[in-house]
This record gives sequence, C-alpha cells and structure tokens, in this order.
Amino acid sequence: MKLDPTDLAQITATTLGNYNEVAEGFREGTRDHDVSQNIDALLRNIKSPAPFQILDFGCGPGRDLQAFTAMGHIATGLDGSERFAEMARADSGCEVLHQNFLELNLPAERFDGIFANAVLFHIPKQELPRVLRELRASLKPGGVLFSSNPRGHNQEGWKGERYGSYHNLDAWRGLLIDAGFIELEHYFRPTGMPKEQQPWLASVWRKQ
Repeated sequence: MKLDPTDLAQITATTLGNYNEVAEGFREGTRDHDVSQNIDALLRNIKSPAPFQILDFGCGPGRDLQAFTAMGHIATGLDGSERFAEMARADSGCEVLHQNFLELNLPAERFDGIFANAVLFHIPKQELPRVLRELRASLKPGGVLFSSNPRGHNQEGWKGERYGSYHNLDAWRGLLIDAGFIELEHYFRPTGMPKEQQPWLASVWRKQ
C-alpha cells in the first residue's frame, strides 16, 4: 500500500512523539548496552586516516557519540527526537543535528563513516531508497555505512506507537546495492546464540 504525505507525517509524528515521551527512561535503559561489536565493525572497515568523521545517525541520547569521541574521532549526531537531540548535545558535547529522517539536509561528502544502529528500520520501505541515497551522498568516496536492524519477513507496520519496517537479508541487500553500496560483511546479533534467537541483522557497506 502506497503511503501518502499525510500517512508519512503521522508515522513521523507518532513515532517521534513516543520517543520524546519515554526519552529519560530510554536513556537509562540503554546506557549500558554493549554495541562495541558494531562500533568495531564500522571502524575497522574505514580506510581513511584517523581521526574519522563519524555521523551517528539516530544517535538517541548520545551514548555512542561519547564512545566515538573517547576513541579520538570527530562524531556528529543526528536524531529526529527533540528530547534525544537535547540529551545528546548535553551528554556528549558533540554537534547534534535535529532532523526528521524523511526530511534530511546533510552535507555532501563529509563523513568517513555512518553509524546507523537500530534506526533505519523506522523508515517506511517506500522512502528507504531515497534516504539511503542521501546517506550515501554524505559519505566521502569509499566511506562506510554500518546498519543494525531487527530482521523480519519484509513486513512493516505499527508496534505500539512506533512504526517499523522489518527486512530479511536478501531484501536488505537489494536495497543497499540499488542505493550504490558494496557489501563488506554482515552478522547476526547477539553473538553465540542460535539464529532463531538472533533478532538483529548487522551489515557493513562501502560507498561505490
């Protein structure tokens, strides 16, 4: 079913409204999540000289901005939630852009890497090709995109007050390749579990 501008506006407003409402609890509940495997997957595939320019796309309250900064990199955050953007600026001291994912205004060829951890699944599938091309345009030549999303069977819709689109590996691959990326690696999380107990698909891509 084709989503019209009214549908997209409602998806954005409702999803972001929920994140704004639960922002404080979300920060406390995710503060100690270990995403070092994902951070390492991005950084080890960047071929530019360090320090890297990193865009934390969907940075939330800023936990990973602090991690990138502690490693000596130059991190910029972006989030659609006003509360998350405020928290991330205060907690990390980094530049944080407050932008709706469906109305991005990103600088061209600025970033060595984009860290999209648990965020791109909130973009409706029909809008995802455009958003992926916009992210690609913000990467330097040869730049790297990391993404991690809850995997599914290519369905989308509401889970409570948040909208999500849930892709399997083949469908996700097709979207990224069509957007001009080359696959570097993928894995399922959490590690060390049977695949049916690994709900997260992580993948790393280079800008062609």
